[in-house]
Amino acid sequence: QVQLVESGGGLVKPGGSLTLSCKAVGFSTEGVFMGWYRQAPGKEREYVAQISARSYTFYNDFAEGRFTVSRDDPNNTIYLQMTNLKPEDTATYFCNARDDWGKGTQVTVPS
Repeated sequence: QVQLVESGGGLVKPGGSLTLSCKAVGFSTEGVFMGWYRQAPGKEREYVAQISARSYTFYNDFAEGRFTVSRDDPNNTIYLQMTNLKPEDTATYFCNARDDWGKGTQVTVPS
């Protein structure tokens, strides 16, 4: 069974940092284009960052310079390092690979 399992979310003060993980279960991440998305309450899901099979990275404007996406194919895991977090980063963060989505991990940055 194919699954994506996110972890690492939590409550963090403004200016703080978090690193999210996404573990792929049931398939290898090697050669797979993967990404992070987020959805805040009352808003549509939006793209955060993506990483190609060769580790080329792409970021939404709000993530550029603050977030870093990386991959560890031997461990079937991708990461999202987030720094200088802001209240507007509060959302559920989801991992995506092909047509598969994880259940998300909550990030809360109080104002």
